[in-house]
Amino acid sequence: MNVGIYTRVSTTGQVDGESLPEQERNGRAWAEAHGHHVLAVYTDAGRSGALPVTERPGLAEALEALETGALDGLVMRDLDRLAREVTVQEAVLAQVWLTPGATVFTFHGEVQRDDPDDPMRTAMRQMAGVFAGLERRVIVKRLRDGRRAKARKGQHANGPAPYGWRSADGELFPVPAEQAVLALMRDLRADGLRQAEVAEALNAEGHPTRNGGPWTQPVVGRILAREAALTPEQCAYRADRRSVRAHGSPAD
Repeated sequence: MNVGIYTRVSTTGQVDGESLPEQERNGRAWAEAHGHHVLAVYTDAGRSGALPVTERPGLAEALEALETGALDGLVMRDLDRLAREVTVQEAVLAQVWLTPGATVFTFHGEVQRDDPDDPMRTAMRQMAGVFAGLERRVIVKRLRDGRRAKARKGQHANGPAPYGWRSADGELFPVPAEQAVLALMRDLRADGLRQAEVAEALNAEGHPTRNGGPWTQPVVGRILAREAALTPEQCAYRADRRSVRAHGSPAD
């Protein structure tokens, strides 16, 4: 049977579990072990399984190949690659099965077509889809709760480290040169300078931004606003990190 392999990862790698190359490699191994010939690999990178087919070009191309007869079957790790929401899953399967002979495989075997004489088959598949979606939402919530807990303690939760700091394993470490600029920025602002004047002063003294460019009023404003919004817990954490650095934390 001529088959295609469908691979997908969303933007949340921890939820997906396997990378695109792993999915393709395992798909090829499964196809070879079952006597199928892989004609193409269809990929949606950074696309949520909750998106409809129209927003996943890789899946849309694969379904078109099945409809035209260019492929006999489509192989994927699990049905959660096809969809993370059971409604999307069932809509895609129904579209595939409009083509006589078109087959969907996971690494566990063929996804059998609906049979009016076997309603349990459909129910079990749909229940598996419901629990796959639940599992994903639980994992996402756990990750979100973890980031919130870190943020409450003042640790670095996600994204680039704030100006003045670098991050490693969720901990913040002060960057001495940037810390000096932060202190100067706060002092100039406390002396009554406007944000644009603070930017001019930093540029005049030759202090570059993190990316090496000149200071501007919006950049100064964002940094000062972020500093002003720190909670007491975050302030205490950062004071502690500065103290640790002063007494011999890992060098920058």
